[in-house]
Amino acid sequence: MINHILLTTAVIIFATCHTTTLSSPVKAIYWSENQIFPPSSINTSLFTHVYYAFLFPNNLTYALHVSDATASTLTNFTTTLRAKTPPVKTILSIGGSNSNASLFALIASTAATRASFINSTIQVSRTFGFDGIDLDWEFPRDSNQMNDLGQLFHEWRLAISADAVATRRPPLLLTAAVYFAVDFFLSSTPPHKYPVDSINQNVDWVNVMSYSLRGPWGNVTGAPSGLFDPIQNISVSFGLQSWIQGGVVPEKVVMGLPLYGMTWQLQDPNVHGIGSDATGPGPGLNGAMAYFQVVEFNNQSGAKVAYDVETRSVYSYSGSSWVGYDDPLTVTVKVAYAQALCLRGYFFWAAGFDTSDWKISTQASRAWKLA
Repeated sequence: MINHILLTTAVIIFATCHTTTLSSPVKAIYWSENQIFPPSSINTSLFTHVYYAFLFPNNLTYALHVSDATASTLTNFTTTLRAKTPPVKTILSIGGSNSNASLFALIASTAATRASFINSTIQVSRTFGFDGIDLDWEFPRDSNQMNDLGQLFHEWRLAISADAVATRRPPLLLTAAVYFAVDFFLSSTPPHKYPVDSINQNVDWVNVMSYSLRGPWGNVTGAPSGLFDPIQNISVSFGLQSWIQGGVVPEKVVMGLPLYGMTWQLQDPNVHGIGSDATGPGPGLNGAMAYFQVVEFNNQSGAKVAYDVETRSVYSYSGSSWVGYDDPLTVTVKVAYAQALCLRGYFFWAAGFDTSDWKISTQASRAWKLA
């Protein structure tokens, strides 16, 4: 029954899209440096772009800091992925959730600091053979910072175009990882919206972080990346549609997919649906588990797996442990939804979190059909 409902939903949604896109689809994944899962382990047949996460700007010079050890890692990253069959494009991501948001605000605030930062990103990208640059500023805090971000994108595009002419090479891609919605409507500060016009004019696409919408920081279970939410506007669908309704060209929107689940400790093991009371994080590191760990948890604990029709999500529970996550079925429905909105594609966070046979990544790639 649940398979029929989800499949019917996907078919209905897909039928609403009548726009033919000429842009090649984006099937991307972020890779964070680690020895357990090197770049050579990435199955490049499943992706078009692989992001290196992350480099950080120096807080005095505003240029990217690249140590000798990092330089070696960057070189290995790009050369390895370029040599694989098939090769993929590589993008250098700057920032991330552990970076200094105030430093990015400072960098974006003046022409001089923007120039130092921009020139450094282009120089590092060219030196190490990247095909593009990604900004992951989490997050601009007010409308002034959003305006500065728009100016940063504008000057970045001018510099990238000039570099392409000077080097007689294809221009670097410019992308940005962004909040799940076009504006920060959940913020305690006055609402502030991303610089839509500048994004349309200067950015190749934005990676919408449509995940970690729910987690053990809230003491009720929930879908961490639910497609829908019948109660609040905290869902993948609401966020993606806000970007389009806010004015961003759909072809410049890429949907984020998590290769991990969030966990809770149930207050009462007998009450285990979405919205059940919890006392805090469940198994895993700080209430998070890679997808392959979720599969192991389900198998080893004999957890019961349930699909929630209202949110189009999946969860499992064993005793007082509860895990919300995506699986191949829910990802299939999300991919159909992204195509219905005529989006550019999808990306995953992060490499190394899928199963050894790339179960979710494979299903997403198969599910994406060219318009």
